[in-house]
Amino acid sequence: MNKTGYKSGFVSIIGRPNVGKSTLLNHIIGQKIAIMSDKPQTTRNKIQGVYTTDKAQVIFIDTPGIHKPKHRLGDFMTKIAQQTLREVDLILFVINAEEGYGRGDQFIIDKLQGINQPIFLVINKIDTIHPDELLPLIEFYRNKVEVQEVIPISALQGNNVNTLMNQITEYLEEGPQYYPEDQVTDHPERFIVGELIREKVLHLTREEIPHSIAVVIEQMQRREDRDVVFVNATIIVERKSQKGIVIGKQGSMLKEVGKRARTDIENLLGTKVFLELFVKVQADWRNKTSNLKEFGFNEDEY
Repeated sequence: MNKTGYKSGFVSIIGRPNVGKSTLLNHIIGQKIAIMSDKPQTTRNKIQGVYTTDKAQVIFIDTPGIHKPKHRLGDFMTKIAQQTLREVDLILFVINAEEGYGRGDQFIIDKLQGINQPIFLVINKIDTIHPDELLPLIEFYRNKVEVQEVIPISALQGNNVNTLMNQITEYLEEGPQYYPEDQVTDHPERFIVGELIREKVLHLTREEIPHSIAVVIEQMQRREDRDVVFVNATIIVERKSQKGIVIGKQGSMLKEVGKRARTDIENLLGTKVFLELFVKVQADWRNKTSNLKEFGFNEDEY
């Protein structure tokens, strides 16, 4: 669909793990499509969020946090993030105002050298610092990387996010509306359902379970006669001890994961959900190519 004066383009959200990229994307889109956790490296796949108005369409790519990989899954995640730099029209380099500069930032800055796309420095979590600390932070980063705009925001509270969106639209060129106006992501429902389940495991197990879990949706079937969606999912862990933690005493942890995930899935699908969860041990799956492909991390695509 082409409209006179209509703007569109692809925008990459990039930054160190846990700076609030997924929170920002979900706030812009208006519903949860990207997993949110207070643990780093939560996002594993390119998640496209589609923001549409009568004047523009912005397709966001929420990348894994760029970091030095420690396993094959890490290689995959970093490869995705770096690939997006060459695919998009604009890059949002998100930093955490509270944490400031770190070695991970320099790793990203090095990757941004020689990139021709415009770069916005988005300073997130400004509600956590004193206003006097903001200007020195801006000057510091401006000396590190060439950016076209600097926009301080609070993704969690929504502060200045509208300004960010206006600036993004200003920089985009005229183009088509790629997606229908009511579509907010290009991922299938099964993927998002799996992510919602994984989010609950990460949140509830806290430090006990590192990022050695995956979720496989074995079956997802809508029964029109009963107005319900049946979801059968397997949570993959790497060690037997992790399986015990995820299941919990007399199944209490798994029950709570299911309860919380079901609420989010019902909000997503707009119907009642029957959710059945299982836990399976797959030793060292993050370093096995066959497992990575089986669980949806297909590095051949990048």
